Amino acid sequence: MPKKEVMATKEEVEAFLSRRMKSPFTAGEAVLCLREEELLFRKESFSYVHLSYQCVDTKEEFTTTEIDEVNLSQVYNQYRVKYGIPFADEIKGIRQLYELSASKMSKILGFGENQYRLYENGDMPSETNGKILSSIKLPSVFETFVMNARNQFEEKEYEKIQAKLHRIIENEKPNINEKLIFASYGRGALNGYAAQSYGKLQNTVLYFLERCGSTFTTKMNKLLFYADFLSYKTHGQAITGLGYKAIQHGPVPVKWDRVYSLLDDVLMEEVVFLMGNYGTRLCSSQPADEGYFSPKELTVLDVVASKFKETSAVEISDLSHAEDAWLHYHDGKQLIDYKEAFTLKGISAV
Repeated sequence: MPKKEVMATKEEVEAFLSRRMKSPFTAGEAVLCLREEELLFRKESFSYVHLSYQCVDTKEEFTTTEIDEVNLSQVYNQYRVKYGIPFADEIKGIRQLYELSASKMSKILGFGENQYRLYENGDMPSETNGKILSSIKLPSVFETFVMNARNQFEEKEYEKIQAKLHRIIENEKPNINEKLIFASYGRGALNGYAAQSYGKLQNTVLYFLERCGSTFTTKMNKLLFYADFLSYKTHGQAITGLGYKAIQHGPVPVKWDRVYSLLDDVLMEEVVFLMGNYGTRLCSSQPADEGYFSPKELTVLDVVASKFKETSAVEISDLSHAEDAWLHYHDGKQLIDYKEAFTLKGISAV
């Protein structure tokens, strides 16, 4: 069946999210198709959910740039996790930690002159280079590379690099709360391939509290779920780094009660109702730091907050019970597969 690639406008992206699209062949209706497929990448086959449109009149298939990116990201994410290759945001974060330019990082690591910058922009490293990048997350390991590259720098420049590195090593402190929150799973299929960042998670919760006001934990659980799964559906990657399970009241983050208790600037208040039952309400006076988010992520957060701002905890819980993410997993103990993001019903447009 022939396929044709077209560039999508903003209106067409919104149509994609709500499963509506005009056919480039007839200008008539087109429908979104989902199917399991295999893609060969670097001589290995990876399973993913293939998205495409089908013209209702001609039955021909076509894709858009946005759909192709989501399709490929599903495969690239699996490859990175399998071979321990850092994601682009991690690669950029490593360089920012050491306060070095991309060209200097390339020189220290023995890469091509512009290679580090290309990796930051999404190019896939080789398995060997990927493992090097992963190893230098540890300052003590990176120091070895710096020492081996000593003769490639002027003495003053080398001493400056070493001085920065020693300060980082001396001040290095593990984020205990981050380890406790994400202890049971790593970055991969179970958390939508999102970076496991305490700061990003904290500011996601603060963002929703700022936009929606004080919020019961039942509702916050669903806000996080819809934000992560909508982000995965539209961009191939979640936001918070959380994994989710399905319980009686709908999808919730793993160990959600621990999550909220460990977040700074987020207060938990117990509320007792007239019938004697009680609930926990989250509140904060601290604004979110939007610098933690990309423009795409901020758009997703804004859509979710706007959609559910006036929705009660009971209403959003009931809505989540119609999601395949809950229907397919509420009888089991396994975490929800992020592939269920492509079947979201409660929210669709960005």
